[in-house]
Amino acid sequence: MYIIPMNFKTVAIAAAFFFSTAAMADEAIRFVPENYPIGVLNQGDVKHIVLKGANTTGSEIVLENVFGQGNGMSNFKFPNKIPAKGTVTIEFDLSTADMEGQINPVVVLVDTTGKPYTANMDGIVKVPFFFGEKLFDAGYYAKGEKREWTFYVWETDKKNRPDLTLDPESAKQFKMSAKPVMLNVDKLDKIKEGGKVPGLKVTLATNGLSREGWELKQKSIRKIVSFKSKKYPKATPEVLIVGYWK
Repeated sequence: MYIIPMNFKTVAIAAAFFFSTAAMADEAIRFVPENYPIGVLNQGDVKHIVLKGANTTGSEIVLENVFGQGNGMSNFKFPNKIPAKGTVTIEFDLSTADMEGQINPVVVLVDTTGKPYTANMDGIVKVPFFFGEKLFDAGYYAKGEKREWTFYVWETDKKNRPDLTLDPESAKQFKMSAKPVMLNVDKLDKIKEGGKVPGLKVTLATNGLSREGWELKQKSIRKIVSFKSKKYPKATPEVLIVGYWK
């Protein structure tokens, strides 16, 4: 199994939230286990999670809000008050769409004084596809210019050929062609054709990059290109295009 960092949409936000909250968090509320084991999930799965803990202090804690750091956590259920030395149960749904590899979600409880308490979790999200490359540079780019990148994709179980197509939204700015190939992926930094793993040689080209809304206020380019799969409809495979507007 390949372990890949959390995807482009979540990793920066998650890291910033984690370090800022971890520094302020109070241990008056403790959860068992200390790190909730999410287990192994497939990308796109939704899991209902129940966290159980206790107020270790001699005073009642009144909660104002409970939320998750990063994407994917919703439908929180929590009590308004946690009695002194009493127990607490937090429930929510975790969606693994747009997640990959090792994940470490954090739930934050905030009381009416503004004090935060955290519950930590860890798990792994399996992705059905592996990309030989996921980050591509458009360089200095002017509207209408053509850019093209070629990369390999295969299924992580190495048994079947991927059935990737461009997501309709991404197809507005990019076009894709794919050639069936057999790959040697023993060395990820030296992927070769002529092996035993069925894959695709994908050519991704610009179809006229847009620049609108918040993009008009910055010179850097950051475009997430999403793909779809009929075999794995819940999966959210994607690559990232970066560059700089001329």
